[in-house]
Formats: sequence, structure tokens, C-alpha cells
Amino acid sequence: MSANRKITLELPEDLLRKAQECTGEGVTATIRRGLELLATSTAYAGLQKLRGKVSFSIKLKDLRNDR
Repeated sequence: MSANRKITLELPEDLLRKAQECTGEGVTATIRRGLELLATSTAYAGLQKLRGKVSFSIKLKDLRNDR
């Protein structure tokens, strides 16, 4: 597990309130979730660039039948 850092942020009050309404959580959990979403969106964008460029040797139908 990585170490935590304590930081001070200046945020627009209405933005934080809207974000907290979306998460239903406190400030720390809301900020953490936003950072996680940002990090995963970068990874997802990288995967989207690979779309159509990777060929698989097994068909989706065969994978589903292998259950």
C-alpha cells in the first residue's frame, strides 16, 4: 500500500458541493474518487487507441462456450 499525503486545496464551493452530491460522500472520498476517475480515464483512452489494431486467435463465441 502506498503512503498517503496530506494536502491543502482551494476549490470552488459549488463544484465541491455538486461533486459531493454525486458521490454521496465526504470531501476526502469525493476528491479521491475524482482522482481515480481521472487516472482510469487516461488508461481507458490508451485502450481506445488500440481498438481495431489487436487481433485475437480465439473467437468470442468460443470463449463464451468455454464456461
